[in-house]
Amino acid sequence: MSENPLKQRFVLDTSVFITPEIRTEDEDLEAAVERLLDLVAEAKLEHNISCYMPPSINEELTTMLEERDVGEETIEKLNTWVITKSPAQYEVMIPAEIVYGFIDEMSDRVNRGLRVSEKAVRKAEQSRKEPDHEHMSEVDKVISDLRDEYRRALRQGVLDSREDFDLLILARELDAGVVTEDTGIINWAEDFGLRYLRGRSFPPLIEEYLAAGDRIG
Repeated sequence: MSENPLKQRFVLDTSVFITPEIRTEDEDLEAAVERLLDLVAEAKLEHNISCYMPPSINEELTTMLEERDVGEETIEKLNTWVITKSPAQYEVMIPAEIVYGFIDEMSDRVNRGLRVSEKAVRKAEQSRKEPDHEHMSEVDKVISDLRDEYRRALRQGVLDSREDFDLLILARELDAGVVTEDTGIINWAEDFGLRYLRGRSFPPLIEEYLAAGDRIG
């Protein structure tokens, strides 16, 4: 091991392992994950480069790998070389401006979604040959129900993004780079002032670190 380790830290998203972008020609998912984990292990041993993921991401990724028939040994290797750490939710400070931006974005999404849905319902109604007042009242009821259902669906979507938020908070806590293929996470990483890297670029980056270490050594 180098006497002056680089001490780089990365927080990995589920998409890093699942994306076809990290696979070589004719390489299946398990082989690609194995190769990536071998790189992570070598980078840790040679340069003290550490990779992390929050428990929510680990659980999500493990489930996805199991559903895709990835072997238990590969999953064990994942848990060996990628450190699972809960983000310090009460210690990490988030600028108020980011929270305000999130609120504004969600409000805008709700309004746009409702307008699109209302337009679709009204367009379907107008296609009827002889709409009457009583039927239009029924459409208004459908729209009212749609509002409630859409809000619930949108709220559930925000809760489902807890994994993404955990990833960002952990990266901020560790001053680590975010590695993901998710454009939404990249946008938020920019708002958080975090370093980030596309998942497809991560294996070549680690390979370059290792090659540079060999040249220096």
